[in-house]
Amino acid sequence: MTLITIIGRGHSGTRAMSNTLAESGVYMGEPLNKSWDLIPPEDMYNACRVFADYVDWNGGISWDWSRAFESEIPKEFKSLLFTYLESVLVSDAPRKGWKIPETTLCFPWISRIFPKAKYIFWIRNPRDCIIGGHVTDDLNKFGIKYPETSNIREKRAYSWRYQYDLVKATAKPEHWIEVRLEDFVLKQDETLKRLEDFLGFKLAKIPVKPEAVGRWIQDDQAPETGTNYFDIFEPAMVEYGYEMPEKKNI
Repeated sequence: MTLITIIGRGHSGTRAMSNTLAESGVYMGEPLNKSWDLIPPEDMYNACRVFADYVDWNGGISWDWSRAFESEIPKEFKSLLFTYLESVLVSDAPRKGWKIPETTLCFPWISRIFPKAKYIFWIRNPRDCIIGGHVTDDLNKFGIKYPETSNIREKRAYSWRYQYDLVKATAKPEHWIEVRLEDFVLKQDETLKRLEDFLGFKLAKIPVKPEAVGRWIQDDQAPETGTNYFDIFEPAMVEYGYEMPEKKNI
């Protein structure tokens, strides 16, 4: 049995990978919404809030996950997670998995519970990521503290940075791959080959939209929308090879 999950902040394009897996014969649970998320999500949301009780905010963009890393995983978290994943866990499909962006918010405990699962970390230019709204825009809703701001895009930037830092701070599971949405869209054949080598089976080729890449460029031409770049993106943008703008924001 192969268990697969996709992590990555909302609006990273994770639906493309979930769609690909489903079209390739991987059972992704049921029901699924139009974003190829396993729903209903409430038990996963509540599991994320349990995890948040073990996160300490140091102020600014500094969070300490030591208690989460070192503590025994609470029974409440496991109960919520297993209830959310029931359709996946009871399935006898040889290849199965799930996708919902909130998995990222509790990734350290997910990886401890499913150490042999295959993890696909989905990455997208954060400038594109924060253009649209997502349920994780306000981390307070999930019990995570961050700098107070009324700027919705700044909220999204903090959410993006928190999730990036959390993934970076977590020990990587045995089976781990990182994929940029931009490569999946613009170099689909090459990227599918990487994923096939990682997963060990043939993947379907779904339609992709080149216009999904670089949406921030048009957004920049509409100044009424506000900025789509914050300096807190810099470490990730440098690491993943995204074009850096001139520094002029936080």
